[in-house]
Amino acid sequence: MEFFCYHRDRPGSLPLREALAEAHWSYMDGFADALVARGPTFAGEAVTGSVHIADLPGPAAARAFAFDEPNYQAGAYRDVLIRRWRNTLGRTMWEFPGGAAGGDRFLVLGLGEGPGADLVPPPGRDGLIAFGTLLSDDGAAWLGTAALVRADGADAARTVLTADRYASVEVHAWEFGGRR
Repeated sequence: MEFFCYHRDRPGSLPLREALAEAHWSYMDGFADALVARGPTFAGEAVTGSVHIADLPGPAAARAFAFDEPNYQAGAYRDVLIRRWRNTLGRTMWEFPGGAAGGDRFLVLGLGEGPGADLVPPPGRDGLIAFGTLLSDDGAAWLGTAALVRADGADAARTVLTADRYASVEVHAWEFGGRR
């Protein structure tokens, strides 16, 4: 069962994140076989959060994964979004044919309720790195869609989702994560 976790940074937490970088990476090393995608989000040059999509045994394991993370434990994050994830591409970010470098990368996060939208990836989108629906813990209710996209700017990235089907759509600069 896969889960989408998005830790949003608390303002001014970059020094704390930098001090905890090795602890964070070591923690994630323990989940290396479970990770579908990972990486930081940005506003300009400022880090604003971290995305982790992981294959975990269930909702309790997903909460433990998110809340035991060293940056969360130390107070670097202001909040965490955890949702069950349906990986409609059926691959990890490391299997993205476009590779880890080149082009602008974005997290596109659409939150909503009711009848699902964008349940399958849009056709002709070679820049999709990861794409999936966000679901309730039991998988019964659609709560949104999240995509990691290579695109020519935030406006182009946003078009991967049907905007009028969501209560809100956020676009964040994103990059492939992991040890440097």
